[in-house]
Amino acid sequence: MATTPMGRAVRGVNRGIVALLGAPVLGPLLSKVFAEVEYVGRRSGRVFRTPVNFMKEGDEYVIRVAMPDKKTWWRNFLGEGSPILLHFREGQLRGHATARRDEKGRVTVRVRPDSTA
Repeated sequence: MATTPMGRAVRGVNRGIVALLGAPVLGPLLSKVFAEVEYVGRRSGRVFRTPVNFMKEGDEYVIRVAMPDKKTWWRNFLGEGSPILLHFREGQLRGHATARRDEKGRVTVRVRPDSTA
């Protein structure tokens, strides 16, 4: 996807969001709802990072994936899920993420922090 015009546009937007997270004025505001997820690709074994919008529900972090059929990162967390690292402005959090698709096709990724975190 990165070599298509759409892929390049998405990468540009993602880089912009990451840059804004570090900005002095907007960063603190955006970091309340945006973080970067870091994970290992299920097929490639490569480490990836991508910005996501999240919300906190109790002890868990919830990521609702917009347009899930146009994205693949969340598939790394289907079934039993797998480890994930959330990068926040204030630091990072290790956890275990699981992805679920509901009957309407919506995808939610839930991150449960590691007990050692």
